[in-house]
Amino acid sequence: MEHKQRLLLPFLAAFIGVGLLSLMDALMKGASLATGVYTASLLRSLLAAAMLAPIWLTTGFVWPKRAVLKLHIERGVVSAVMALTFFYALTKLPIAEAIAISFIAPLIALYFARIFLGETISRQAIVASLIGFAGTIVIVSGRLGRSDFDEGVALGLASLSISALLYAYNFVVIRRQSQVAKPLECATFHSGVGGLVQALAAPFFFLLPDTETLGMIGIAAALTAIASMLIAWTYARAEAQVLVPVEYTGFLWAALFGWLFFREDVTLTTILGVSLIVAGCWLAIPRTKASADAAKPIASPKAD
Repeated sequence: MEHKQRLLLPFLAAFIGVGLLSLMDALMKGASLATGVYTASLLRSLLAAAMLAPIWLTTGFVWPKRAVLKLHIERGVVSAVMALTFFYALTKLPIAEAIAISFIAPLIALYFARIFLGETISRQAIVASLIGFAGTIVIVSGRLGRSDFDEGVALGLASLSISALLYAYNFVVIRRQSQVAKPLECATFHSGVGGLVQALAAPFFFLLPDTETLGMIGIAAALTAIASMLIAWTYARAEAQVLVPVEYTGFLWAALFGWLFFREDVTLTTILGVSLIVAGCWLAIPRTKASADAAKPIASPKAD
């Protein structure tokens, strides 16, 4: 029972974190359509950093060592490009479909975890991801067969492919980062570095948004900050291969928010795909003592 509880908390935390990020995606789609992808993405990162930095600075912070700082910078740079390409794709595709197609990232991340982290990929994790990926293929096939497939959609898909590759690598960096730094520090540097990287292009692309759009971006920034800390906490307590399939639940959240905010329809192929995704997530939940032991928090000087 103790082992199951130890695994359940990270799993539930990841589920909630994905939901918050899906809501953030919906708000960012609206903001990106209103003021442009670059402005929305830049302000989201800077506002999130502004929310997190004072808390980090007033809670006994210690400036990270060089090796840890390199991880923070690496994740910030990767996340900045990943966010720009993903938010651009959201302006060209329905939210649920964009999330569904991006599920190729967790599949790739399983093997990145093996290459870069040395994690042993269980047969159960592989089968779970393949089932989830099959659900994604079903959804994509329905999209490609529609008459509104044009140049804009093609550009959105290409941008989404780049974002998915970066997202897959981001899982690896999060796992490393969460083992040597606390969630608040990870979240602060994630938004701060990402914002600074994007700010380099501000003289060329920044447009001042209206009050309503700025409010949407502000809420999105808050959701980003909370979800970032939650996911950092989660990845410090479970292997990437255990948590990655939880990303597939993002489609369920995206379908809900896409309908609520943009009245985006959910098709039959979407429902069939979601069924496979849910099945994959259920299969991914580890049920053995060995898996539980692997999910224990990894001790580090920063975490003690």
